[in-house]
Amino acid sequence: MQALLGADPIVTAPAPGGVVATGRGRRTLVLGLAGLGVLAAAGLSLALGVRGVALADTWQALVGPVAGDVDHAVIRGQRVPRTVIGLLAGAALGLAGVLAQAVTRNPLADPGLLGLNAGASLGIVVAATTFGVVAPAASIWFAFVGAAIAAVLVFAIGHGRPVQLALAGATVSALLAPLTTLLLFRDVDALDSLRFWAVGALTGRDLDAVAALWPFVVLGAVVAAPLAHRLNGLALGDDVAAGLGQRVGVTRVWAGAAIVCLAGAATALAGPIALVGLAVPHAARRLVGTDHRWLVPLCALLGAAMLLVADILGRLLGDEELEAGVVAALIGAPVLIAVARGRRVAGL
Repeated sequence: MQALLGADPIVTAPAPGGVVATGRGRRTLVLGLAGLGVLAAAGLSLALGVRGVALADTWQALVGPVAGDVDHAVIRGQRVPRTVIGLLAGAALGLAGVLAQAVTRNPLADPGLLGLNAGASLGIVVAATTFGVVAPAASIWFAFVGAAIAAVLVFAIGHGRPVQLALAGATVSALLAPLTTLLLFRDVDALDSLRFWAVGALTGRDLDAVAALWPFVVLGAVVAAPLAHRLNGLALGDDVAAGLGQRVGVTRVWAGAAIVCLAGAATALAGPIALVGLAVPHAARRLVGTDHRWLVPLCALLGAAMLLVADILGRLLGDEELEAGVVAALIGAPVLIAVARGRRVAGL
């Protein structure tokens, strides 16, 4: 595991002959294969489950009338929203993860480990329990406020240092998660409406939630895309980046805004799902190197694929379904261990 996803530093600049110096053709091929992987995962997400449906019937259910067919109703009513939510939330978490690791220069950074998911979750629960707001179009603003407050707390406590940021994020998450649970269990109505969302699931939301929240995922991606080349400058260090004419503070502010937007939208869609944003960037670096112009789009694709695969495995393993957040944590935990045990990370 360490050899595949291990602790290569995320702050190294591209160097001839190194891992970073992969050819454009190879990187393009990797992106293409990742795109095909996302399509394959989406197809399997529509076809597989407690009730198996043939791929031909799945396609017919998408393009043809329901006409009272049970399989068609299951696919359209349950699996299509579930798949679309997985695609959006996974892509958002993958993007937020690579941005967080680049901005903090911390290989352990992740929206969940830095407390942003916990802050967004608390915001959504406060909206439901205090103001009676459960509609995604309205609760998303509470998620943004919660994620932003958590981010400010973490950076204030951690002073921008990699190890301290990780510790501060764990502390903030440990404080906010029990408070979120307490508020939920004190309000039966809120608990009933958010019971699937609270454990990190692709169920419990419909296409109305997708329609309300997809613009925020797109907005975060649009903000992140032009920052990619600037993140390469940050990898060289603040002084070097400033010497090259880059406005380091402005880059961090825009990247932070994108992270909050992406983490808040993902949390509003699928609940507090952890470790996707950690595992995906490390896997992506092994495939295309450390150039963020390639990492950013690849992390979006790999994040979507990873969350969908986690959801599919959760449906098929055991007699009862496991939520996608649980399976994603099981997948991401070995990556966290491998990164934490890395020699270079230990020296931060």
